[in-house]
Amino acid sequence: MQWSFRKNGIRSGLIAGLLGSLICLPLSAQAWRAWNRHEVLPVSEGVWEVVSRVGSGAQDYWCGIGDFAIRQLRSQATQRIYIWQEIGPSVNRPGRKSVQFSLTPRPGSDTSTRYSLSVKIRGDNLNAATARNYCYDRFDDPRFLFN
Repeated sequence: MQWSFRKNGIRSGLIAGLLGSLICLPLSAQAWRAWNRHEVLPVSEGVWEVVSRVGSGAQDYWCGIGDFAIRQLRSQATQRIYIWQEIGPSVNRPGRKSVQFSLTPRPGSDTSTRYSLSVKIRGDNLNAATARNYCYDRFDDPRFLFN
C-alpha cells in the first residue's frame, strides 16, 4: 500500500511538472534572446525586430540581429542584413522601441554604403559577421555583465 502511494505521488508530481513546463513553453518559444540579451521577435515573413532594453544604442540592435542571423538562421557571415523599418515603436512589445531587420532590402530603400553606424535610416545594411562583432565591443564595460 505504501509503495503504490509513493509511486502515485511521484507520478503526480512528474505530471504536474510536465504540464507546468508545457504551459510556459509558448511564451518562451516566441522570443529568441541574442548574446546581449536583446529579444528578437518575428514581425512578418522574413522580417524580425530587435526590441530595445534601457540604454540601447545602435550597436546593441546590430549585435542582436547579427547574432540571430548567424546562430538561429544559420546565415553565412557575408549575408547582408538590412534595416526594414528604422527605430520606432515595437510591434510585439508595446511601450518599447525596436528596429526591424530583414535579409532582403525593402523595395525603394536606399542601400548605399554609409560611414557611420545607425538604426535611423531604412535600407542601411551590414553583413552578418560585422553586425555580430558589435556584441564583443562591450567586454570592457564593467556594467555589461549586470545589464
